[in-house]
Amino acid sequence: MRPKPVILAVLLGWLLLGWSPVFAQPTPGAPSPDPIGQNLFPPDLVFSQAEAIGLTDAQKTSIQSAVLNAQSRFVEFQPRLQHAMQTMVRSIGQSRVDESRVLSQLEKVLSVEREIKRTQIGLMIRIKNVLTVEQQAKLRQVRAESGPH
Repeated sequence: MRPKPVILAVLLGWLLLGWSPVFAQPTPGAPSPDPIGQNLFPPDLVFSQAEAIGLTDAQKTSIQSAVLNAQSRFVEFQPRLQHAMQTMVRSIGQSRVDESRVLSQLEKVLSVEREIKRTQIGLMIRIKNVLTVEQQAKLRQVRAESGPH
């Protein structure tokens, strides 16, 4: 049985968009459950607040370059993740499941997911390092006032 491309696209989308507590944004007024996410800034937040934080052209260029680099990596990950998932789903779809084979395939899926998460975190670290302390403070303030991004 072959998984539908839509299912794989949704899975990849969740991974690429940070469907994880690591990237969860805090609810206004609630204690942050994610000390990592509260200290990093996703590109969509930075670009949506570019004028408010005084993002310079040089900073925009630097961040855009980092985003493009990460996107090219994500494009590389997609077929690898898709293949690993398809193989695992085929194995699970059998009437008798070879547990060791499925678990081995799961390790391949998790390995690609790990690379995706590493790329996401690396991107947001590069973005943070481009921003001034004042810009970071403003982004924290905007995020706290407007809720999750």
